[in-house]
Amino acid sequence: MYYPDEVIEEVRMKNDIVDVISGYVKLQKKGANYFGLCPFHNEKSPSFSVSPGKQMYYCFGCGAGGNVLTFVMEYENYTFQEALQSLADRAGVSLPKMEYSRENREQAELRARLLEVNRLAANYFYYQLKQPQGKQGYDYFREKRQLSDETIIRFGLGYANKTSDDLYRYLREKGYEDSFLKETGLVTVEERGGRDKFWNRVMFPIMDVNNRVIGFGGRVMGDGEPKYLNSPETRLFDKSRNLYGLNYARTSREKCMLICEGYLDVISLHQAGFSNAVASLGTAFTSQHAGILKRYTDQVILTYDSDGAGVKAALRAIPILRDAGISAKVLNMKPHKDPDEFIRNMGAQAFRERMDQARNSFLFEIDVLKREYSMEDPEQKTKFYQETARKLLQFGEPLERENYLQAVAREHMIQENELRQLVNRMGMQFGLKAGDSYREDARGRENTAVRRDKEEYEKTGTGKSPETGSYNEASRPAPSRRPDRENGIRRSQRLLLTWLIEDDSLFDKIKGIITADDFVEELYHQVAVMVFEGHAQGNLNPASILSRFINDDDQYKEVAALFNASLKESLSNEEQKKAFAETVLKVRKNSLDTASRNAKDIAQLQEIIKQQAALKQLHISLD
Repeated sequence: MYYPDEVIEEVRMKNDIVDVISGYVKLQKKGANYFGLCPFHNEKSPSFSVSPGKQMYYCFGCGAGGNVLTFVMEYENYTFQEALQSLADRAGVSLPKMEYSRENREQAELRARLLEVNRLAANYFYYQLKQPQGKQGYDYFREKRQLSDETIIRFGLGYANKTSDDLYRYLREKGYEDSFLKETGLVTVEERGGRDKFWNRVMFPIMDVNNRVIGFGGRVMGDGEPKYLNSPETRLFDKSRNLYGLNYARTSREKCMLICEGYLDVISLHQAGFSNAVASLGTAFTSQHAGILKRYTDQVILTYDSDGAGVKAALRAIPILRDAGISAKVLNMKPHKDPDEFIRNMGAQAFRERMDQARNSFLFEIDVLKREYSMEDPEQKTKFYQETARKLLQFGEPLERENYLQAVAREHMIQENELRQLVNRMGMQFGLKAGDSYREDARGRENTAVRRDKEEYEKTGTGKSPETGSYNEASRPAPSRRPDRENGIRRSQRLLLTWLIEDDSLFDKIKGIITADDFVEELYHQVAVMVFEGHAQGNLNPASILSRFINDDDQYKEVAALFNASLKESLSNEEQKKAFAETVLKVRKNSLDTASRNAKDIAQLQEIIKQQAALKQLHISLD
């Protein structure tokens, strides 16, 4: 859907960013800006800044930034259209009716119908739970699981009748045709008629972060199989991109998230006051799940079952969380199996104490590793030490590695110096350099340095042979610095744009030297055109410029970063002033170099060469 720029700008201007964000975050004025705790990551000291002048926000902790539209998109997990509609409603702005393409209109209508039928099904299951035929399910929740009526309502719990076509007939009566019902994941339609996906099960509606029902989970009553059954993936429901309970957990002010294995674990924890509990949906924890959690926290506690399967699940999740930049701990559930059982037997206070005692995830991995070896057998004891040293190599940062080495040596009574020597020897064995870290992957145990050599050799026939360890000197080209140079040019363009946006007076310093056309990187060129035009017209508006890029997730985040420099501090000394002048010259020189490569004739090339020569005599002063 497309809205004219003037409509988007009207909605943005009628929603003051401080007023809107104050509805989500407690803000306190400090100087010209407002500060609060960032809603996109957990922190103790406010680093989330809102500028009424710029109508922009920025977190100095996690780097989140943007305008009022991007804030609503990020916080509510809305699409651009949903955020715009929400803010338009808030400001009393009527959005024009937009024309969809036929395909887009059909997709939007299908999605809306799927949401509606899921809502109807959830209401139907809840209704059945309170009827005589649902007594078995109701007693299961109330008596066996000790859930209150308030909790049942909060999570929309229900019951699917024993009749195997109960829901199908209900939805048909509501006017839904078989061809559509096939898309819902709620029923199976065959020549002989339709039958329900869920029957004789207690039901758990699965909601997205905006509290819309996108799927269901069901637990069978009795001894049927499978014990738990989830909706198949549909246009609404993707198991790897949703977490059960996140619609409530995302607003929790707890410092971490609790990751569980099952629906009832999440529900029991929420009922006990732990509103930060979530669970993956009948699938192993994935990098997509970690990416979702990273938006809300950088700390998690794994509360998986205490049995062997739960331990394996934790061991799979730990490296995924680590790679996502999330610190993980593991909660000891024993003598109970899972959080639900623990809460019912020992209570919320005991669980809180276990949270405080949760085991560091790496130390947990070493604990589990040790169980595989007999410490009475010298050979196995040696293998345990070797495997421990190998795992310590996963830390690329020397200080972090040393801290863990000391902790492991202390807890497992290993001589610290001997373990350090073993780690160093293994590092040399695997060819690790400073900053490299050892990783285990599906191809076996190999470190990043070895893998780099292998990939280069396989791709180009040059570099170090993985078989012989020798270099193919004859075919290896000279080292190229081109990628570094290109990244440096991008950084220069980005930095100069940021400076110009922050300090309007700098335009006078570069007048006649730099124009928007000198920003040859496409994204920065688009921004530069708007920035230079805004300056010329006396209405440079960062929040308005950002709105032009808001439909592209990657672009708007990169553009948002241009508007959040603290330039007055960074140009406060002679060294920084010199850096500014050098950056201007670097951007201009790159622009001329690009133009020379694309010159159409000798006369144009000669003019470019003349301008290149003039750059050597150019002096830029900020005084």
